[in-house]
Amino acid sequence: MPAPATKQAYSREEVLRLLDVSPRQLQSWERQGFVSSSGSFSFSDILALRTLIGLRENKIPTAKIRSALHALRARLKDIRNPLTELRIYSQGRKIQVQLAGQRMEPLSGQLLLDFDQAEINKLLSFPGQAAEKTAKQTHTSRREAEHWFEKGLELEQTGASMDEVIGAYRKASEIDPGSAGALVNLGTIYFNLRDWRQAEQNYKRALEVDPDYALAHFNLGNLYDERGDRSQALSHYLAAIRIHPHYADAHYNVALLLQSSGQPLKAVRHWKMYLKLDPGSSWAAIARRELDKIRESTIVHGTKDI
Repeated sequence: MPAPATKQAYSREEVLRLLDVSPRQLQSWERQGFVSSSGSFSFSDILALRTLIGLRENKIPTAKIRSALHALRARLKDIRNPLTELRIYSQGRKIQVQLAGQRMEPLSGQLLLDFDQAEINKLLSFPGQAAEKTAKQTHTSRREAEHWFEKGLELEQTGASMDEVIGAYRKASEIDPGSAGALVNLGTIYFNLRDWRQAEQNYKRALEVDPDYALAHFNLGNLYDERGDRSQALSHYLAAIRIHPHYADAHYNVALLLQSSGQPLKAVRHWKMYLKLDPGSSWAAIARRELDKIRESTIVHGTKDI
């Protein structure tokens, strides 16, 4: 007997009733861009809302959810909606992701190894105890580094001093030099302090650890753009797009750079891609305006319509 077909669309009233969520909460998630605000909800939207409900029940702050989703889109190729394409859940106050049978911390990208006491005892019953001891120590170090990384996030969210925040992220990167997330966050703090040298150094260290870290490329692009080095900025924005083709913000910045450097027709593809990926954002109006300018210019100069 064939399985029943999945319903294609749910009304707002059905969603509120099925998921027992308040209208105010649903509107908040729509404003955050976590789910569509079209008034009609797909089965994928239902899955996303169930994930959000689970995170809310464990008191995960909205800011932390937003940061995790942004990091996942930047880190994982071809993932457009992590809420529906990945299993995202919380363990205590931490967001984690199930990826290829392993747990991952979304902001740092670290894979989290699971060693319970029974597994450790089993490992130690075989020869090569030094190797197992090293594995246990590595696991402990990663846990400690993760603690300091989470501490840095918490300090940022509570408005602690920059010295405290920097200290936490530095501790994470010292304990685990492979913590690319801590290095990127350090770079961003220095970027906001306009300490270009320290920001560049930390972003580049993150790319040494993980050359395919799209967010690190994007942030380096921002840094070089701020310093007026358009060539380097464009190179890193395009690197972010090669790694993550659906990186909306990178398409936006590439379009701006190309248009401002006298290459409007090359900018068109990136404006269009941005509008496809993020049509409802506050920046979409600017993208549409710039596209209109290019269209008007091509008509005036007799160029083939874009």
